[in-house]
Amino acid sequence: MQICTWVCKILIIFLVFGYSQAQMCSEVDRAALVGFKARILKDTTGILSSWIGKDCCGGDWEGVQCDLTGRVTQVLLQGPGDKDNGVYMKGVISPTLGDLKFLEILVISGMKRLTGTIPTSFSGLKRLTQLVLEDNSIQGTIPLSLGQLSLLQTLSLSGNQLTGPIPPTFQKLKKLLQLNLARNSLSGTLNLGNMSRLQYLDLSYNMLSGTIPVSLGHLSDLMSLDLSNNRFVGPIPDSFSNLQKLLDLSLNNNLLTGQLSSWVGRLKSLNTLSLGFNQLVGQIPESISQLHNLWYLNVSRNSFSDPLPNDALSKGIPSLLSIDLSYNKFNLGTIPKWVTNRQLTVIHLAGCNINGLLPSFTKQNSITSIDLSDNQFTGGISSLFHNMSTLQKAKISNNQLKGNLSAIKLPSGLALLDLHSNKLSGSLSGLLVSKGSFLETIDLSNNEITGTIPGTISKLTELKKLDISRNRITGTIPSSLGNLSNLEWLDISINSIGGRIPTNLLVIRHLKHVNFRTNKLCGEIPQGRPLNIFPSAAYAHNLCLCGKPLPPCNHG
Repeated sequence: MQICTWVCKILIIFLVFGYSQAQMCSEVDRAALVGFKARILKDTTGILSSWIGKDCCGGDWEGVQCDLTGRVTQVLLQGPGDKDNGVYMKGVISPTLGDLKFLEILVISGMKRLTGTIPTSFSGLKRLTQLVLEDNSIQGTIPLSLGQLSLLQTLSLSGNQLTGPIPPTFQKLKKLLQLNLARNSLSGTLNLGNMSRLQYLDLSYNMLSGTIPVSLGHLSDLMSLDLSNNRFVGPIPDSFSNLQKLLDLSLNNNLLTGQLSSWVGRLKSLNTLSLGFNQLVGQIPESISQLHNLWYLNVSRNSFSDPLPNDALSKGIPSLLSIDLSYNKFNLGTIPKWVTNRQLTVIHLAGCNINGLLPSFTKQNSITSIDLSDNQFTGGISSLFHNMSTLQKAKISNNQLKGNLSAIKLPSGLALLDLHSNKLSGSLSGLLVSKGSFLETIDLSNNEITGTIPGTISKLTELKKLDISRNRITGTIPSSLGNLSNLEWLDISINSIGGRIPTNLLVIRHLKHVNFRTNKLCGEIPQGRPLNIFPSAAYAHNLCLCGKPLPPCNHG
């Protein structure tokens, strides 16, 4: 019993001693953190204001965590990442962070004014498992020495201004699970084939080139692969058929050629497949219908050709919610039944050579976005929006649709309406009165619209773009237009609108584009930003407009 009591006392003493030791951080580590703080010229996050006193492990230093021996193991400095937000750190990353030899996790993200390079001293962080330097303004090349961090599981340098190649030394990172280098300006070819445990790879929005290496298909644990918005050429490697765990595959916005092979049907786990904006040819393989988990399919802006495997698609891909076949070499004639009868949220079939009347969708109340632009639809439009209670975006431009705008009842949540280049008639008043404040984009240009611009347009408080050019609109510009404080684009050109340009348009500070040309406007252009900084062409061919940027008015 005495032995037990003695052992218990020893344990208590040890725990108390250990706890007290955990309160005082290593002087080496404290100096490293102070060195980082010294290179930050301005900190509006308020984080570094807590870095005072001698004990960086006492819990008062925000973002710093230590182990029981008083060594710093985690540094987490996270800002909002919003470029327009006033919360940031301004300065550079100090090389002294490389002295934190016990550091396991380093996160410095969302600090849009943090510049400079990634210190080569980071090669000394041998215990590091997570290195996240996302959404800053870090420049220069990625140090080769990062390939020496053999315990790394997560490496994210996305959203910076990094240049140069992806270091070949990254192939030494055998334990890496996640690699995110997206949204930089990286260049060169790709060679990451030896990262056998990699699950997540995002290299999107860079300038990488060459062919997609066959070795990527050997990363059998990959669950997400995003190579979109680069300059990759050549075919999609057949070795991708080995990626049985792949959930998301994004290869859009490259220069890929060749066909989509039938092996795509072997990717049984696939949820999303994005191949848009490439130069792929041939037919959509029938095997795509075997992708029972696929909910997003985008093959737009390629050179895929007829026929579509309609029979297979009508029975397969049961999870499909979003389909985009736009701008290929399809001659669909009519929209396939496997599209119109299915419960879809996104239906984009622009430029698919479809004709006849607008279709009737069996399950309209699930559709959030529809794009039927650049086809040969005829007849009226009013019935299309019936029961589309969830619709947010509607693009049906460049067809041959007729009908009176006042007969259209828009869904209450609609944010984008693009009906330009049709044969629509009637006035704007009925269409705009029926709406609340969700509309952000209205493009009704190049139609046969008459009447005036209604003063009730001021109710569209979220409106960012209004284009009603190339119509037959008369009357004057309502002064209430100045209440649209979010407006960025205004085009009323090539109509018969008279009167003056209202001076209260000067309060719309976000205007980036205006066009008043070819109307019957008169009087002095309101002087001040933003109206007097646009080119004279924006005001040309009116009755008697004057003042900057046109010749001055004759007040005599």
